[in-house]
Amino acid sequence: MKDILRKAKLGLTEAAFAAGAALTRKNEVNPMQADKTKGRVYEFEMNTIDGKPAKLSKYKGHPLLIVNTASLCGFTPQYTDLEALYKKYKDKGLRIAAFPANEFGAQEPGTDADIKSFCMTKFALSFDLYSKISVKGPSIHPLYKYLTTESGFNGDIPWNFSKYLVDKEGTVVARFGPEANPVGKEITSKIEALLA
Repeated sequence: MKDILRKAKLGLTEAAFAAGAALTRKNEVNPMQADKTKGRVYEFEMNTIDGKPAKLSKYKGHPLLIVNTASLCGFTPQYTDLEALYKKYKDKGLRIAAFPANEFGAQEPGTDADIKSFCMTKFALSFDLYSKISVKGPSIHPLYKYLTTESGFNGDIPWNFSKYLVDKEGTVVARFGPEANPVGKEITSKIEALLA
């Protein structure tokens, strides 16, 4: 009963919850796939939360955690953990890119200005925040189309705060579900390995 109430509070459907749990378990890179996808993340250009174009190639040489986010989600408090993760590892090279999206429970209804104000006021974020995009469905952004169909960690995004870890050469090396704690050992151990 406790687990059911927790899922309901987070706004997860049973299918999304199961998919997120499965993704958390599937976080090993296939070496053959890695060769095919090396550097592909760097081909994309996104808009920052202020509407300025930014090439993802700026992350070359840095491990990168890509996260789809939302302001009204049960997982929104992960912004605190993401900021703590960034502060802990940024001087060693870690970068974080957050992409707000409104596909799950309409939990990111605001404009980019609303999202920026919320994130800066409530969480004082210092990592990179981008313009709201679609991460699923017919209007999926090309970055997420790549991540979910060609990165080697294929499958639809199940919910807000799903995470992809990219190595210093632009290869996706792990995928984590929404419930994966950004400062938990499962994620930090992989980040530390990339930073070593």
